[in-house]
Amino acid sequence: MFNVAQFIGKNITGRPESMFLPDIEANREKLSALVQGKKVLVIGGAGTIGSSFIRAILPFRPSQLVVVDISENGLTELTRDLRSSYGMFVPQDYRTYPLNFSDPVFEKLFRENNGFDIAANFSAHKHVRSEKDRWSVQALLENNVLKAGKLLDLLAEIPPEHFFCVSTDKAANPVNIMGASKRIMEDMIMAYSDRFKVTTARFANVAFSNGSLLAGFLERMMKRQPLSSPCDVKRYFVSPEESGQICMLACLLGKNREIFFPKLGEEQMMTFSSIADKFLAELGYAPEYCQSEEEAREKASRLPEHAEKYPVYYFKSDTTGEKSFEEFFVPGEHLDLTRFAALGVIDSVQPRPRAELDGFLLRLTKILAENGTTKAEIVSVMQDYLPNFVHEEKGKNLDQKM
Repeated sequence: MFNVAQFIGKNITGRPESMFLPDIEANREKLSALVQGKKVLVIGGAGTIGSSFIRAILPFRPSQLVVVDISENGLTELTRDLRSSYGMFVPQDYRTYPLNFSDPVFEKLFRENNGFDIAANFSAHKHVRSEKDRWSVQALLENNVLKAGKLLDLLAEIPPEHFFCVSTDKAANPVNIMGASKRIMEDMIMAYSDRFKVTTARFANVAFSNGSLLAGFLERMMKRQPLSSPCDVKRYFVSPEESGQICMLACLLGKNREIFFPKLGEEQMMTFSSIADKFLAELGYAPEYCQSEEEAREKASRLPEHAEKYPVYYFKSDTTGEKSFEEFFVPGEHLDLTRFAALGVIDSVQPRPRAELDGFLLRLTKILAENGTTKAEIVSVMQDYLPNFVHEEKGKNLDQKM
């Protein structure tokens, strides 16, 4: 059997246990005091990071956990997993709802529950592949920006003690629309920091997260299909467990208007193709390097039952929005690298003038409502607001690749 957690620790992160355990242990009493007996809301809680956040916070015994996600199947598996895990605390008041957080029924739920003490939002379009055309871009921006703003207005009615919204390393010097949308989201939550405490986190790729390229390796193997990945794109990686712990620590221990990130060095970045080679080795295969997608598909179609080699196709990235490297902060952002053992903090973040943000949101809403709006026009509006958003349209997206 392939043990995903063990593979990640051995071959990707190089850590047999979470890098954040020392910070959790050092703050265990404080975390318990902040969570025990509190009402917790997790939006997007069926995904990899949201569900990992739930597993990280439950040991501190909240009195209520409400999980909202559009994936009914994901919520079902979350519940089965929590109920089946030895030693897992699940509060008596545990509820899941398959709905969109922008739906009117969610507003009713929120108000009749008299709000929540801890609220965390993990709902987002997170893939660069969401950047295809004006329709996919509009859906991304509505979810990551406009609906997120509506959520903030609702929270302001009954302010939580802690509010966390997940960001991404791609928000630092963004080159794709997804990353730029998350950078705008950071500005949005900071605009509400005078009403309740807000924190966020930029972090690395989550190894084998739902829908990720690495998780796709498992699917390809089960279907006896070739593996395919870029060979020139380097990424930082954290485990699913670590992803939830980053968010929990940022949510509960972060001060108002702070952005968290993991302390990872450039030497820890890896290419997807190198991970694919290790993945195959773990399963007893050697990679058979192919020169095209068609060659890889053809060889996979006639793979013998006890093959020693497995077909792979590695390529140089040529799609819109891919960044060759990752970064967690940019010049001018003030860093605190001493407060936590494994987490850095961008502190002293000053909210952008509300008039600038409101003006941008008005322009964005207007252009998205117009018929015939092009992707380039949407990008132009975003670049007016984010001058460091450098977007190169290559005319090819990830849905056009294997």
